[in-house]
Amino acid sequence: MLTDEDAPSASVNAIYRRITWRLIPFLFVCYVAAYLDRINIGFAQIQMRNDLGFSDAVYGLGAGIFFAGYFLFEVPSNLILERIGARKTLIRIMLLWGLTSAGMMFVKSPTTFYIMRFMLGVFEAGFFPGMIFYLTCWYPAERRGRVKSIV
Repeated sequence: MLTDEDAPSASVNAIYRRITWRLIPFLFVCYVAAYLDRINIGFAQIQMRNDLGFSDAVYGLGAGIFFAGYFLFEVPSNLILERIGARKTLIRIMLLWGLTSAGMMFVKSPTTFYIMRFMLGVFEAGFFPGMIFYLTCWYPAERRGRVKSIV
C-alpha cells in the first residue's frame, strides 16, 4: 500500500507533465517523418516511373537496399550515440537524413537511386534507439513506459 511519502508530489507531476508536453509532440512528429520516409518510395514510384523509366525491379531493390543500410549501421550509430550523447546523435541523424531525402531529387539512374536509398538507411539507422535513449534521460523507469507508448 502506498503512503503519502511514496506518492509523487503534485509539483513533480507538474514538471513531468510540462516535459511531456514539450518533448513528446516533437519526438512524435520525428517518428512519423521517419515512418513516412521509409514508405514514401511507394508513392514516388508512380511519378518517378514516368520521369525516369525505372522498372518495378529497380524500385523493389531500392526499397530493400534501404533496410540493408539501416541494418548494417544500426549498431555503429548506437555506438556513436553512447559516445556523443542522444541530443547530438538525433541532430546528426535528422540533418543527414533530411539532406539525403532532399538529394533524392537529383536521382537520374538506378545506380544513384540505390546509393541514395542505401545512404538514407545508413543515416536513419539509430533514430528509434536514439529516441528511446533520449527518453531515458528525461524520465525515470516508472514513467517511461507510458511515454514510450505515446510515441
